[in-house]
Formats: sequence, structure tokens, C-alpha cells
Amino acid sequence: MEKRHKILVLDDDSGWQELCREFLAQLPSRPEIRTAGAGGRAIAQLDAEPFRLLICDLRMPKMDGLQVLAIVRRRFPELRTVVLTALQDEEFRSRAYALGVDLFWLKSDVQSNTRLFLDCLESLLGQRADGGFHGVQSKSLMDIIQLECLARNSAVLRVTRGPLVAKLWIQNGELIDAEVGNVRGELALRKILCWQSGAFETFPAEPSRERTIVKSVNALLLETAQAIDEVADPVQTELVERADHQKSTWKLSLVASEGAEFVVVAPPIPGKVEAWSTFAGEPLAVWVRQAGDAARRLGERLDAGPLSHVAGASVERQLVLLASGDRSFLVGWPPDTGENQSLEKTKKLVASWDF
Repeated sequence: MEKRHKILVLDDDSGWQELCREFLAQLPSRPEIRTAGAGGRAIAQLDAEPFRLLICDLRMPKMDGLQVLAIVRRRFPELRTVVLTALQDEEFRSRAYALGVDLFWLKSDVQSNTRLFLDCLESLLGQRADGGFHGVQSKSLMDIIQLECLARNSAVLRVTRGPLVAKLWIQNGELIDAEVGNVRGELALRKILCWQSGAFETFPAEPSRERTIVKSVNALLLETAQAIDEVADPVQTELVERADHQKSTWKLSLVASEGAEFVVVAPPIPGKVEAWSTFAGEPLAVWVRQAGDAARRLGERLDAGPLSHVAGASVERQLVLLASGDRSFLVGWPPDTGENQSLEKTKKLVASWDF
């Protein structure tokens, strides 16, 4: 017979302890549930017998939750830890994650989204210590998104991977926006879903969030899964070729999604010119260098400071020349884009180019 895991619930509210017992009893693995009303008592129980998971409140008398978590991290490094609190404070959230907790949930969110919370706990109970998403080891982010949408929930999902922070906005069961770095929309979603490890959290919905994703969530997830499968090849030489192809696909998709007519990237001489959606890459790169040099010389004569950008317009299109590092980007936009909009969209495209 398979051994059942043990969960320890630490909370000084006896009513909440009983509520936790009720919804934890719904876990498929049917773990043993123990409770403690004070930090010292919880440490004593952890010393007395092995536990798989600790669910810990933060605000408690004598020894608060952060103190307990600091002790637990030193003495029981294999113990999975979840903060479950009513404190809506980003400082406490940051301090808890700095102590190595696997999940941070608000009590109000658990009551409104019990299914997802239980799914995360079940994953943690079976989670190994090597990699994966904290709290969603047995399920991919695709699974989590589908669960949220099927339940017609409204929430903001935050995924962190080292220094990278991504967000997904779900409203009434529809995925309306995604953001990572300076990238938004479908392109951001594809980047996020390719992550293989990180931490996962839920936040209250933001109904006023602007919608950038209009496709159905199932269509988006299917397209992303197919793209990931296409690059999953064990042969190293083919991996390099596929990685290059994926970069090309990413850049073409970026150009198309932003609505640009073409992009030319002029590196320092010598260097390979990148031309997207145009066959005139080399002559345009020559013009980019000449125009950039002329603008910089004029700026020096006028003592106008460093060159920001060069913009121009004709009946056919808007043009924006923007320097980034040692490269210069020339981006063509439809004539009705507008000068301010074309500049902002160019900045966004350039910032996302090598993401």
C-alpha cells in the first residue's frame, strides 16, 4: 500500500483550520492532515514525524509565519512550503519567496478558486526537487491556463523564471492579454509557454486590462504546442538549424503582429544585414548608415545632444530609423500609422527583437 503524505496546517484561527481540513480532504492523493495553532507547536510536530507539506499563515502571535519559515528552511530543506494568508502586501510576498516558499496564496483567492489551489497542492505533494514550476510540477502552464478558462475564471497569472517576470490576464474564461519584458499579446504568450521552469502565482482580476489577444485560447495553445514540437529534435546539428528557424519565425511574427511593412537591421561594417519583408536590405542598410551619420553630424553642430531617432513620411509609408546599441533599425509603417504611433511601435519592436 502506497504511503500517504502528511500536510501540516499552521494557523492560529481554529475555524480556518477546520475549513482547511474540509477542502484538503478533496485532494486525490488523500493525504493525512494535521494542524497546529502556534509556530513552536508546528516545529515540534515537524521534529516528531516527517511531513511533505507545510501550509503556513503569516500573522500569528509570539512566532509569526516568516520566523517559522526561516527555521523550516534551515532544518527541513526538503519540506514543501505554502503561505496561505489574508495579508495583501507585496513586501510579505517578496520576503516569503526569499525564504524559498513554493507558493504564496491569499485566503480570499483560495475560497474563490479552490479547484486551482488544490491542483497546485496535489502537484507539490508529488513534486521532485529538480526543476519544474513551483506548484505546477505535474501540469504545464498550458494545463493551468486551460483550467482557468474552462472554469470561466477571472484572474491574473504571474509566472517568474529567474529575473524574468511574465503575466497572463484571464477575464471570464478568456485569455485577453500576455506580457513578458516589452512583449505583449500572442508573441508574449508563445515565449512564456516555452519556459520549462519557474514559479506560478495568481492575483485578482483586472477587468480594465486592454485586450490584445483575440484568438480562442484552445487555438493559441494548439499553435504553440505544435511550434514547440517542431523544434523538439534530439540531433544536435538539427537543433541548431531549428533554433535558427525559430528565431526567424519569431522575428517574422513580430513584424507581422506589430503591423510593420518591413524591417532592416544595419550592423557595423563588416556585418550581415538583416532584411525582413523586403529584398532591398543592402541598399537600405547603406542609406541607414548615411542618414544616421548625417543626423549625428547635424546634431553635433547644433549641440542638440545624442541622436534619438530619424522619422520621415511619404504618401506610401512612414519610416523610422532607430539606433540600438551598435545596430540601426529602419522600420517601414503604413502611411496611416501616425508619427507618434510609428515611433512607439518601433521602440517596442526593437526592444523585443532579440528577446
